[in-house]
Amino acid sequence: MTPCHAVEILLTRPADPGELRYARSSRLAVNADRTRLMAVQRAPSPGAALHLLRRRLDTHLPLDVLNTHYPDRHWQVLLNVALGRATGRALRRDAAARGQRPGDVLRQHVTIALAREEQRRARQLKKRLTPLLTDHTPEEVLAGAAALLHERQDHRPLAAP
Repeated sequence: MTPCHAVEILLTRPADPGELRYARSSRLAVNADRTRLMAVQRAPSPGAALHLLRRRLDTHLPLDVLNTHYPDRHWQVLLNVALGRATGRALRRDAAARGQRPGDVLRQHVTIALAREEQRRARQLKKRLTPLLTDHTPEEVLAGAAALLHERQDHRPLAAP
């Protein structure tokens, strides 16, 4: 029996009504802002699932990135990204200059970009927390954050249909 793979689909823009009808008729779950979809795809491997979905949906939806929803045994997710011709050429040129495969170079670029974004967000959070520490103790800030998170968890809105 062919295994099933959960795939998250990110769109370049919100899906329009016609695209939504196609998505729903294709048994894709759509999020509230219509920019992300979930699918279950039968395929021999996660990579094949991404490839099959991209081929099936590419002409019907404004696809950006497809990724496996659950990490593999190495805690990694697979990405399926359609690159423009110029970007693809630049990536292949960069890979050849490094003596590496294009996929490995892309992985390095994505990893670096994600690390930068994580550092940027950490700096932003620290900058926002610093003024709080002039009027409150660290314990009060921590207790306030915990209370806020607990309150948000108890009052989560229901998922959109």
